[in-house]
Amino acid sequence: MYTPRQILKVLVGSQAHGLAGSESDADYRSVFVIPTAELLRLDAKYQGVRMSEGDEDETSWEVGRFLSLAVQNHPLILETFLAPIVSADQWGTELRSLFSACWEPGRAYEAFTGYAVNQRKKLLEKKDSRPAKYAVAYVRVLYGLCELLETGTFTIRISETRIGETIAKIKAGALSVGQIIDLGEDLAQEAARRLTSCTHRPDLESVNAFLIRLRKAFLA
Repeated sequence: MYTPRQILKVLVGSQAHGLAGSESDADYRSVFVIPTAELLRLDAKYQGVRMSEGDEDETSWEVGRFLSLAVQNHPLILETFLAPIVSADQWGTELRSLFSACWEPGRAYEAFTGYAVNQRKKLLEKKDSRPAKYAVAYVRVLYGLCELLETGTFTIRISETRIGETIAKIKAGALSVGQIIDLGEDLAQEAARRLTSCTHRPDLESVNAFLIRLRKAFLA
């Protein structure tokens, strides 16, 4: 029986975003490695994503699955590269350095706007009777996309950005649904504009090289 090795753990959610209240739980994401020999067995099967819930919620990905999602520019994965570090070994630190190599403007635009549409749907449906949660996520991810396309990165602690006060009002329920949707539409249009002038290119060879070195190191 093997023991996966955690190489990275970060803080996410409202505490990382600077939006935590007294009732806010701690949310984490992490990346782990399965020994390479286990992946090469004829009957190899492994759980690429693991989730635990409680006072501290944590979502964890096996590094291969994590990087596969990273080059697809999934917002939650890209956020993991930038979020405050709880723990990281040398592999986790090097993994974080691959952020620029993973993201691509067109894919980021599609992934972030797709995620935003899903959050907007949950907002309108009043899912879990927590519309403010989805409203914040809807606006936050679109603002992050605008930042990414303009600067090559995005701010995790959104409370400290120029939209921080607006986000706080959304969380407090001080804006109408119509106002929130209008803001989201404005941000989506701004992201589309910035996409046309964004020249960033990923470096997938570097991502592959990292994964190969890691798999070789974990073969023994």
